[in-house]
Amino acid sequence: MKSLLSFLILLVGCTAFSPNVEKTIEIALVGGIVMDPETGLDSVCNVGISGETIVAITKDPIKAKKSIDVDGFVVAPGFIDLHAHGQDLISNRLQVADGVTTALEMELGVYPVAEWISSREGKSLINFGATVGHLGARIKLMHGIDIGQNATLSAEESKELEKKQDYAYKEASSEQIDNILALLDKGLSEGGLGVGLGITYTPAASVTEIFKVFKLASKKGAPVFVHVRDVGPELALAGFQEVLSNATATGASAHIVHINSSAKENAPVVLEMLRGARLRGVDVTTETYPYTASCTWIESAVFNSWEGLTDKDYSKLQWPPTGERLTAETFKDYRRKGGWVIVHGNRSERMNRWLISQPDIMIASDGIPFLYGPTHPRGAGTFARILGRYSRDQQVLGLMKALERMTLLPARRLENFAPLFKKKGRVQVGSDADIVVFDPLTVLDKATYEKADVPSQGIVHVLVGGIFVMKNGHLIEGVFPGKALRSTSSGRPWD
Repeated sequence: MKSLLSFLILLVGCTAFSPNVEKTIEIALVGGIVMDPETGLDSVCNVGISGETIVAITKDPIKAKKSIDVDGFVVAPGFIDLHAHGQDLISNRLQVADGVTTALEMELGVYPVAEWISSREGKSLINFGATVGHLGARIKLMHGIDIGQNATLSAEESKELEKKQDYAYKEASSEQIDNILALLDKGLSEGGLGVGLGITYTPAASVTEIFKVFKLASKKGAPVFVHVRDVGPELALAGFQEVLSNATATGASAHIVHINSSAKENAPVVLEMLRGARLRGVDVTTETYPYTASCTWIESAVFNSWEGLTDKDYSKLQWPPTGERLTAETFKDYRRKGGWVIVHGNRSERMNRWLISQPDIMIASDGIPFLYGPTHPRGAGTFARILGRYSRDQQVLGLMKALERMTLLPARRLENFAPLFKKKGRVQVGSDADIVVFDPLTVLDKATYEKADVPSQGIVHVLVGGIFVMKNGHLIEGVFPGKALRSTSSGRPWD
C-alpha cells in the first residue's frame, strides 16, 4: 500500500519535505525529470539530499551546499541487481557505470555469511548482500571448507574444488541434511537475505533435501532464490514444478532466477505456471537478463551432458579470454583447466524481447565477476541495455515500467524479510539517497561478447547513500559508501 506521503506526491506533483529537514540541504539535484515507479511521479522537480536520505522533492528552489544541474536528465532510484556474482571492486566500477547502486549475490549465495560480509565492508562502491548458500553449506559439511563466494574463486581454485565431487555428486543422509539445515539457519541469523539454491550445481541433492530447505525458509520467513534442477529436455518443466510444489506445500516465498536461460523457449508456459500459482496465493517471482547467451563454469555439472558431442555443438560455446568458439578438442582442454564459458543459442532474440516486454518479470544481470578478466557483457551492460536498446530504441517496454522492474520490484521482493529495502527502489522523501541520473537520449550498453568490460554510456551521476560514486560520467576514486544489507527477521511470529 502506498504511504500517505507517496499519495500526496502523486496528487500534487513534486511537493514534499521531511519534517526534520535542515535549513541547508547538502545536495540538490536541480531540474531533472524525477521518476518514481511506486507513486508514478514523472515530473520536473528538484531533489534535496541530507546525509543518506532524500529530504525534499519540490518544484521550488532548494537552498543547498551543493547544487547539481540535471536539466534534461532522468532522476531515478538506483538499480537493484538481485543476481550479481560480481562482488569485487573491478566489477563494482562497471556496475556503477550501468547505474547499479545495490548488487546482491542471491542465486548461489555465500557461506559463511558473517565472514563474507566482514570481508567486503569498507571496500565496496555500492551496497551489497547475499543469501546463505546451500551449495556453500554442502561444501562446508562434506569437505570442511568455508568457501565464501563460490563465483569469485579463481579457475585454479574452482578446478580443485571440482575434484572433491562429494558436495555435488553425493546424496546426503538424513543426519547430513539436518546438519545442512543448521548451517543455513546460522547463515540466516548472520544476516543472509534468504536462501540461495543452485540445484543444478548440486545434482545429488535429493528432492527431500530441497523440500526441507524450503521448510526451513518458510519457518524463518526467508525467500528462496532458485536455479532450478537440470532435468533434461524430456522433462523440461519438472524443475519449475519442483519449486512451485515446494513453495505451495511449505508456504515459502520463491524466486526463480533467469527464466530466460532456464526455461528457454518454454518460457511462456513457465510464466503461465508462475502467474497461475500467484493467483492462488503462492508467492513466486522470476527475472530475466537482456541477452541471448548465458555463462557459467565449464568444469561444472552443467556440462556433464556435453561429453561426446560434435564440433557443431561445441561451436555454441565461446571462450571469453580469446573470443574463440570451441571444438570437441578445445572443450576437453578448457574443461580440464576450468573457467567461465559463454553459451550461445539458449533462446531466440524473439523470445528475449517477449520476456523483456512482460511487466511482472524483474531485470537482473546474472553478472559474472570481472575479477580475473572480461567474461560476459551482462555484468557491465544489462541495465543500460534495457533503457537504451529495448525501451528507447525498440520500444519493447515503457521507461517507467523498465525502471519499476529494476528498482521497485526487486526492493519489494526483499522488504518483508529485510525491511531496510522499504527505503530502496524509490525516489521519495524518507527514502535512501541511492540515485541514478541518466541521459534518456544517449543511455546505452557498450559491452560485447568480444569486449565484455566496456562501460555503458549515458549514466551521468550515481549516488550511494548520498555520496557520489560517479559524477559527470566519471567514477569518483577513493570513496566506498557501499553498505552491507542484512536481514533482521528471526522468524515468523507464529513459529
